[in-house]
Amino acid sequence: MQTTIPQALADAVRRDPTTPLLTWYDDATGDRTELSGATLDNWVSKTANLLIDGLGLGVGDNIAVLLPPHWQTAAIVLGAAAAGVAADLGDDPQPVDALFTAPSRAERSAAWATGDRLITGLLPLAMPLRELPPGFVDYVTEVRNYGDHFRGAPIDQDDRALAGPVEMSHLAVMRTATVRAAELGIGAGDRILIDTRAYPEPEDWLFAPLAVGASVILCANLDPAKTKPRAESEKATILLT
Repeated sequence: MQTTIPQALADAVRRDPTTPLLTWYDDATGDRTELSGATLDNWVSKTANLLIDGLGLGVGDNIAVLLPPHWQTAAIVLGAAAAGVAADLGDDPQPVDALFTAPSRAERSAAWATGDRLITGLLPLAMPLRELPPGFVDYVTEVRNYGDHFRGAPIDQDDRALAGPVEMSHLAVMRTATVRAAELGIGAGDRILIDTRAYPEPEDWLFAPLAVGASVILCANLDPAKTKPRAESEKATILLT
């Protein structure tokens, strides 16, 4: 077991940077986005560079991530972990240094005391929003200005990974994720098809697979009629629906 989230991602990329690590489907929009280990790592690196060089954040700072399960949510959470910034994934407003949200949750985010506010439409092809709510900047527009490689200082296992009512260190997240993977029957090399309605928590769709070396097919608004053929075409070994 790796003791930090960045170590777990680095292991996944080293094993095979070209095969799909996270594949995203939204049956409401028809969107399909496939991210290899190298591609996801690029988004993570860009996000970490944005947090540090763009927003001036670092170890000891907090961000709120008010986003549903999505590949961009994974990039933001993993980018924060790489930068040493703790991510608050809860719904209870807390003072944070920056906030990431989506248009559907923008009004809710007004209750959070924060500095920078970033928004993403979670659109196909990572398209930017055509209109921004007042006070927000577009995450996908901003993050593209930053480098594909992150060369920040290594994260310590005792650094905070999660903020909010229940704070957790990187080591605690990895231990909890490893236990959860065992509960779900996930092991190294598995490819897991996950219904986001049934398993909306990052512990299930992000941290547990990452901790044990599995890849994910993350499905929003999953059409039950598509589950079996999708599992076959994507070579899923486990279905969490």
